Amino acid sequence: MIGIDLGGTKAAGGIFQLEGALLTKEVKKLEGRTGEAVGMLIVDLVNELLHTAEEEGWQVTAIGICVPGIYDENTNTVWAPNIPGWEEFKLKDVVEKGINISGIPVAIDNDRSCSILAEVWKGKAKGCKHALFVTVGTGIGVGIWANGTVLNGAHGIAGSIGWMGMDVALSSTDRQRGNLEQYASGSGISSHAAKLLEESPEVESGLRKISKETLSTEDVFKAYETDDPIAVSALETAISYWGVFAANLISTFNPEKIIFGGGVFGPASQFMDKIISVSEQWAQPISFGKVTIEASTLEGDAGLVGAGYLALKSLRDKV
Repeated sequence: MIGIDLGGTKAAGGIFQLEGALLTKEVKKLEGRTGEAVGMLIVDLVNELLHTAEEEGWQVTAIGICVPGIYDENTNTVWAPNIPGWEEFKLKDVVEKGINISGIPVAIDNDRSCSILAEVWKGKAKGCKHALFVTVGTGIGVGIWANGTVLNGAHGIAGSIGWMGMDVALSSTDRQRGNLEQYASGSGISSHAAKLLEESPEVESGLRKISKETLSTEDVFKAYETDDPIAVSALETAISYWGVFAANLISTFNPEKIIFGGGVFGPASQFMDKIISVSEQWAQPISFGKVTIEASTLEGDAGLVGAGYLALKSLRDKV
């Protein structure tokens, strides 16, 4: 199978054996491409992998594509907020028409769902019928595995957890990015730290040496290691948010496992014990006693691995 993981700046592609071994991997940068040009980049990547497979004597039986946004299977369209021109982009049509070998089935799903598929296939959710993957990067999303299948909702939007309300008071910022995402995403952590610096001019902080425009989540984590008060405050807030919304997920879905991943976990994996402690205070107690909360070990290839399993799953679903 071929798996393609499309991000905001690059597309990664790989060829997988049926049991999950990654045989080869290629990466192409978007380099400012928008709209149809991004679709054709994916077509080129797939065709290169098909050529490699032909040279090696491998038969490609399905293609899976992981996209950063929403895939609506009712209309076969993709909405990807970080790719201009992808408000209702018909990626499946573009790929099916553009690949050099006709008849290979193409399956598409969002990055949240592909991430939980990766965990089910090769990660911490292997053997689970009920599990959740929380991806924390620039934004926050949840891949939902319920009764042994991915739950995407009526229009492919389920798991857009960044909009979860964590406060009854609604601000204009909450409507733009979601209340949870405002404080507990990668971009939210850095913007919250910048806000704290502005609101507390009397507090000494090494983060003041960094301009507000360039202050990054990585800067906040580095400052946390030196007990910087602004970094500690920003990350303690994020920990509380992660713990409370994990509790909400436990009470809502009664999962066997919740797995945290994405670019922030990573460095935020050091906080798992604190997140679990907060979650215990808020979650339905019986459900909490039966769940395991841990960090992913798949790192940067979760989307690609999930796309590979998406391809495999599309074949199994047809049987």
